[in-house]
Amino acid sequence: MKSKNVLPKIIQNDNPSLQLIFIAACIIIILAGIKAAADIITPLLLALFIAIACSPLIKKMIDYKVPQWLAITLLLCFIFTLFSVFATLVGASVTEFTASVPQYKLLLSEKVGWLTTLTEKYNISALLPRKRILESLDPNTLMNFMSNMLGQLSGMLSNIFVLFLIVVFMLLEIPLAKQKLTYLVSHQPRGEQIQLKSDVYRVIDSVIRYLSIKTLVSILTGVSIYIILKLLNIQYAILWASVAFLLNYIPNIGSIIAAIPVVIQAFILNGSVEGILVIVAYFLVNTIFGNIVEPKVMGKHLGLSTLVVFISLIFWGWLLGMVGMFLSVPLTVATKIALEANPLTERFAYLLGNGEK
Repeated sequence: MKSKNVLPKIIQNDNPSLQLIFIAACIIIILAGIKAAADIITPLLLALFIAIACSPLIKKMIDYKVPQWLAITLLLCFIFTLFSVFATLVGASVTEFTASVPQYKLLLSEKVGWLTTLTEKYNISALLPRKRILESLDPNTLMNFMSNMLGQLSGMLSNIFVLFLIVVFMLLEIPLAKQKLTYLVSHQPRGEQIQLKSDVYRVIDSVIRYLSIKTLVSILTGVSIYIILKLLNIQYAILWASVAFLLNYIPNIGSIIAAIPVVIQAFILNGSVEGILVIVAYFLVNTIFGNIVEPKVMGKHLGLSTLVVFISLIFWGWLLGMVGMFLSVPLTVATKIALEANPLTERFAYLLGNGEK
């Protein structure tokens, strides 16, 4: 009989240290469960964020007396058409690029051989030993990296039909969401009900704002990269522009990862000058849009420190894979707001912030 009362006593204990230990243990168990069920959770989570991002557009159409079912249908038809065109263009480039990988390996081997000969000719082999060059620029490793990256992106897009259906059902639930939220918090005192609703709306507003701005910046980045690559006569411009658009959602390192394959390709197929110009182009585009335009538009709305954004990228990437990396910022913002709602965990929310109270 005594063992049955252990859990309530731990929860209701006035000792803050014991409460924190209990909360930490619960978090570890929850994270282990999420990690084990990542394959199920990631499409649901991605669909949820897409539905949240689409909800203002549907609300706007409903305000203009468009029936809800028609508003959802129009929006989904537009998204589906856009995705179909995008998938057709990019799919052809991915197929062609994958078929050309063996040829690129041979060309890269020749370039590496030329580089090692050059270091020996000018007596700089001590600084750049042949073995180190061969290890760093191993054709198999580099080409496998490029193929794997494209494969992971294709894998994410391959489940689009299931994702599409989940988004449809979530959008249909939007009118009932407010009613369900009210019922969910109805057992709480009036003041706590208002606070809980406010926290939920803060999360939704933050997600909508972040995804809207990030999508706009990603589109500008992708279009700019496409134009530059076309001007430089770089092959598969639509593919690399699409990769730049998608990976721009990954904070800090996404733009760097997007640049690696196209820089390698430019050096192999076009030459050193074009390769250097591509590096400069990616640097300028990401500096302008990622470091100037985006922070200016986003402001301090998210309230996350740069270090926390980077750590959250690693953490959510480990927990949920590629989707976790894409959604690392909105997930961390949601976590921060949830921590702020509880006096016991409020101090941890401050640690995630940018130093402003």
